Amino acid sequence: VQLQASGGGLVQTGGSLRLSCTASGFTFEEHAVTWFRQAPGKVREGVACLSNSDGATYYADSVKGRFTISSDNAKNTVYLQMNSLKPEDTAVYYCAAVYSSGPAKRSWMFIGATYNFWGQGTLVTVSS
Repeated sequence: VQLQASGGGLVQTGGSLRLSCTASGFTFEEHAVTWFRQAPGKVREGVACLSNSDGATYYADSVKGRFTISSDNAKNTVYLQMNSLKPEDTAVYYCAAVYSSGPAKRSWMFIGATYNFWGQGTLVTVSS
């Protein structure tokens, strides 16, 4: 069972990147999948969650309107499209998944301890 995150890189302010998170050994169906990020010296924060049981998506206020989480079930991949990037978006981004037969709930969706599958992280650097 493994999550593989990719797609990070260096981009200028206002640019875009798309991160990918591909699962092997299980499928994302009946899982909540969340992208977290951790900037140097800061706590890890959840930025976007996809609740596969009902298709709902949730975003942190800091990225709402700029980031979009989506999935391609045929490829067993979840994406994070990041537009209008800002220097404060610079961080290592991680994807994480947890089995959830019901909808993801705000009480736990952005709490890292909820998740038992983690990708290795991909670095996003936004230059000013």
